[in-house]
Amino acid sequence: MSMEAAGTPSLASARPAITAALMAETGLDEAMLGRLVRGFYAKVRADAVLGPIFAERIRDWEPHLARMTDFWSSVALMTGRYHGQPVPAHAGLPVEWGHFERWLELFGETAREICPPAGAAHVVVRAENIARSLHMAVETERGSLSLR
Repeated sequence: MSMEAAGTPSLASARPAITAALMAETGLDEAMLGRLVRGFYAKVRADAVLGPIFAERIRDWEPHLARMTDFWSSVALMTGRYHGQPVPAHAGLPVEWGHFERWLELFGETAREICPPAGAAHVVVRAENIARSLHMAVETERGSLSLR
């Protein structure tokens, strides 16, 4: 018997209510997340530190921006729209923690410009967790992760 049949809703059936609650709590919505992604990546592309790394790997920005909007919709609003694997995509990148710090700086700046305070705080906390996770994946891939 499925959990739903037993009276416990599945994540898929509960997702719309979760998303609605997160939207009410944070002031975020899909359109705002789209503006956040576009504004953030405009800054990344113009950035002296991050721009060259992205320029070397992304030729067609529209599919990337759409994928990142789906990603942030899933991360921030639990919509389930993103179905990729970000860790393997980032594991071999030539980046150090300083790159992630710059990424976080630009992301936080953009979030505070576009989102209401609660929404900016919500996405920034998630971005910080993502940065740590991706940095760990990069370091693990290199064999240089220190577990001290």
